[in-house]
Amino acid sequence: MKKILALLFTSLAITAAAQQSGTARQSVTIGGEVTAPLTLTAADLSAMPRSTAVSKDKQGTPHTFSGVSLADIFKKAGVTTGRDLRGDNLAKYVLVTCADNYQVVFSLAELDSSFTDRVVILADQMEGKPLPAGTGPFRVIVPGEKKPARNCFQVTAIDIKFAKK
Repeated sequence: MKKILALLFTSLAITAAAQQSGTARQSVTIGGEVTAPLTLTAADLSAMPRSTAVSKDKQGTPHTFSGVSLADIFKKAGVTTGRDLRGDNLAKYVLVTCADNYQVVFSLAELDSSFTDRVVILADQMEGKPLPAGTGPFRVIVPGEKKPARNCFQVTAIDIKFAKK
């Protein structure tokens, strides 16, 4: 019985360590209504233009995050933006999915620099270091919101979709 418990404990510890280190998913996919679907890794993000964003945690403590703006990622994926984001295209939304199936939604216009000055980022660092265990390797950071509910952890997919009429 002790051997079985020891094996079970070891297995659980290895699984937990893998999840905390982010080895469960080391990439994020960008898909849906895009012309060039992407699968981005940490190396891909580090090669893109970097942005920073400050956001408060649940306790109200501000933190500085760095990563790539969703607007830059959308340009690379061929998402409708800028002058083309009008008419029927204004019915597009962004669905962010996390490893635990938590999901958040944005209208596409909320993330477009021709509509807003707010820069939402896909972060891979906090305070100049990799994201803490259990929150990375990728996290969406939405500065300026009163509640950090859309600052989601362990992002695995970002999909652009049309709202149905």
